[in-house]
Amino acid sequence: MKLPDRLPSSKTHTASHWGVYDIARSGNGDLSITGTVEDPDPSPIGLHMAANDLRQVRIAKPSIRKSWLENGPGSNPHLRGREPFVEVEWDVALDRLAGEFQRIREEFGNEAIFGGSYGWASAGRFHHAQSQVHRFLNLIGGYVSHVDSYSLGAGKVILPHVIDGFSSLFNQHTSWDVMAKETELFVTFGGVPVKNAQISQGGPGRHRVVAGMRGMAQAGTRFVNISPVSDNMPVTSEWLAIRPNTDVALMLALAYVLETERLADLNFLNSHCVGYDRFRPYLLGETDGDPKTPAWASAICGVPVERIATLAREMAGSRTMLNVSWSLQRAVHGEQPFWMAITLAAMLGQIGLPGGGFGLGYGAMNSVGNDNVRFKFGDVPQGRNPVKTFIPVARIADMLLNPGESFTYNGKVYSYPDIRLVYWAGGNPFHHHQDLNRLLKAWEKPETIVVNEPYWTATAKLADIVLPVTTSLERNDIGAASGEDFVVAMKKVEDPFGQSRNDFDIFDDLARRMDIDFSDGLDEKGWLRRIYAVSKENAAASNIALPDFEAFWDTGLLDLGSSAAPVVMLEAFRGSPVEHPVPTPSGRIEIFSETIEGFSLADCPGHPTWFEPPEWLGASGRDATTLHLISDQPVRRLHSQLDASPHSKAGKIAGREPIHIQPLDAVARGIAEGDLVEVSNGRGRLISVAVVSNAIMPGVARLSTGAWLDIDWDRNIERHGNPNAVTLDIPASSLSQGCSAQTCLVAIRRLDPTEARAVLAFEHPEFQA
Repeated sequence: MKLPDRLPSSKTHTASHWGVYDIARSGNGDLSITGTVEDPDPSPIGLHMAANDLRQVRIAKPSIRKSWLENGPGSNPHLRGREPFVEVEWDVALDRLAGEFQRIREEFGNEAIFGGSYGWASAGRFHHAQSQVHRFLNLIGGYVSHVDSYSLGAGKVILPHVIDGFSSLFNQHTSWDVMAKETELFVTFGGVPVKNAQISQGGPGRHRVVAGMRGMAQAGTRFVNISPVSDNMPVTSEWLAIRPNTDVALMLALAYVLETERLADLNFLNSHCVGYDRFRPYLLGETDGDPKTPAWASAICGVPVERIATLAREMAGSRTMLNVSWSLQRAVHGEQPFWMAITLAAMLGQIGLPGGGFGLGYGAMNSVGNDNVRFKFGDVPQGRNPVKTFIPVARIADMLLNPGESFTYNGKVYSYPDIRLVYWAGGNPFHHHQDLNRLLKAWEKPETIVVNEPYWTATAKLADIVLPVTTSLERNDIGAASGEDFVVAMKKVEDPFGQSRNDFDIFDDLARRMDIDFSDGLDEKGWLRRIYAVSKENAAASNIALPDFEAFWDTGLLDLGSSAAPVVMLEAFRGSPVEHPVPTPSGRIEIFSETIEGFSLADCPGHPTWFEPPEWLGASGRDATTLHLISDQPVRRLHSQLDASPHSKAGKIAGREPIHIQPLDAVARGIAEGDLVEVSNGRGRLISVAVVSNAIMPGVARLSTGAWLDIDWDRNIERHGNPNAVTLDIPASSLSQGCSAQTCLVAIRRLDPTEARAVLAFEHPEFQA
C-alpha cells in the first residue's frame, strides 16, 4: 500500500508528547487541530503545533557559522552565538560534515565524538532524532554516550539497589481505579502536578490524572500535599508547606513516630525487607546523637511538630499511598527522598496491598497509574556502540571542561574523554542543563558542534553547522507508547518547510558519503512497516491482536484501552517474596544496602540519611534576603518545546517567563505584581517579571523552565527568564552524578525598565551572504 504524500481534505490523526490530536484540512488548505474526541482532558499545548508563530522561527536552509566555514574546525569558538551564519546548499553542508567526521576519526578516534541528543524529540517511533543520530554514529564506529536522564538521574541509580529498576516500577504503579476503591489517605511529597501529566513519550491517548484523582476524592480519599507550593494538586487537599530539599528530614520524623509508638509493621520489615536493624539506630539517634524526632525535623523543614506526629499516626491507621514527585531527587543528595519514601512505606507495611504502598511520580507523566497492558513497541535499532566510554547525562560541562579527570558513578571510577565533535539532534542542552554560563564556557571546547533542528533555538544559534529538519506534521510516522491507549498513524499533513529534510534522509545521505549503509535498504515506508511488524509480534505475546499494517494505516487509530486491567504494584512480591523476589542482591527491599555501603561514599552511605544541602533556607550564615528558587516544569509547553507558540507566549508577561513570589517576600523587596525583576547569584543573572502569589510559601520563589535562552552578551544577563542561568551544576552525589537544579538560592531585586533590553529569543541569527 502506498502511504499518502499529503493529507487529503479529511480528518486524520497525529501523536505528540502532549496527546493525540485530530487534524483536518479546510477547503482553502488551512489546518485545524483539535483534541481527539476520545480524550476527556486534552492538552491545549498541541493545538498550536501548526501556528504561524512557529513557522516564523523555522530554519530554512543548512547554515554554517562564518568562522567555521571560512577557517575550518575550531575557529573562534568563543564567537558561537555571536557571529553570522552563512546559508549553504545541502551538498556543501554534508560534504564538509563528512570530511570533518573523517578528520576527527583519523586524528582522535571515535572517542572524540559525543552524541548527546538528550531530549524528547518526536513522539514517532521512526522519526525519533536520538535514535537516528545514535544509529548513524554507531555505524561509523561509535561515540561517547550518556546514561540516565535529567528528570531521574539520582532516582534511576539508587532504585535498583533498594527495590527494582525504575522502568519496572514505572510500569506497575497501582492504577487509579484501584486507589479510588481502596486508598483512604494519599500523602504526596511534591504534589501531583497535572501540568507534567499532560505528557508521555509516545503521546497520551486519554489524559487520566485529573479524572483519576477526582474519582479518588469522590470515593472519600483524603489528600495531604507536602510541598513548598499549594497549586500543584487538582483536588482539595491539606497543604503542609515545607522548605525545599528537607523532605527526608520530615520522612525520618514520621518513621521515628512509627518506630517509637510501635506502629511500624515489624512482620513486613522482617519478611520482605533487609537492613531495618541497621537503619533503626540511626533513626533513634544512637549512631549520630540526633534522634529523628518531630521536633528535630520541624526545625529543619518548618512543618509543625504536632502535625508531624499526628500525620504519622493517620498514615498507620489508614490505607495509605505515599507519592514522591520526581522533582525531589533533582537536588543535591537526590537519592535520599526515593530511598526514604520506600523505607517509610515499608514501615507502614502496606506495600503490595491494593491502594497502599508508594508511588514514584503520580503526576509525572500521564501513563503513571494507567492500567493498560504494556508491551514494547518497535523502534529504530541503533546497533552496538563500539565505544564504551560514557558520561552521566548531567555531566556535560564537566566532561568538556575537564578531559581526563576521573569521576565515580554507581560505585565505579571512570574518566572524562577529550571531545572534539558534538552532534545534537532532538534536544536542547541550553534548556536542560544547569548553570548555563558554565555550559557556555564549556561549549567553546569542541572544535565542531552540529545540530539538527527545526527551529532557531539557542542550541542551534550556538552551533557551527545547523541542518534544518522536518517536524512531525511534515512526515509519516507511528505514534505509540507503553501504557497509553492508542497506536496512531501519523500521516504527513504539511510539506517540509524551506529545505528541511527528515533526520533519516540527512543521515542516509551523510552515510553514503562515508560508504556506510544507513538505510538498510528501506525508505520511510519500509521502515514503518518493519517497526509495526515488531510491535505486532510483541503485542501478540501480551495477547493483543493488532491488525495488519495496511488495515492500521487505513484506520489511523487503534484503541488499546480494552486491554486494561487493575494493577497493584508489587502484589506478587507481597504474596511471596520467595517465589517473586525483587531484583536486589537479597531479593527483598534493602533498607540497608551492603552494596552501597561497600562503595564507601561519604555522600551516600548504606541507608537513607538526611544531609544538609549546600544551599537551603536553613543554612547557617545564609544571607537572609535570599530565596530558594524552584525551577519546575512549565504549564504551557513540555520543557522548551514550542516555546515560540501562541499558547506558550500567552503565559509570559511582557514577553518574559514570570517568577512567582510570596506577598511577604515581595513587600520586603519593594516588588509589585508585574514588576521587572533581576534574579541573581554567583553563577549568573536573569530578568523575569514578578507574579505575587499566596500559593508559594515564604522564602521560596518559582520560575518554570523552558524559556528559550536569550543572552544579552554585552551585559552578561539572560533576559527571557530561563532559570538555568542561575541553577547549581554539581552532582546530586558521587553515586549518581544526577542533576541538582532544585538546590538553588537567589537574590531578587526590582529592576528599572531602563535596565532591561528587549527579548530576542525568537529572532533569527544574523546571516552573511
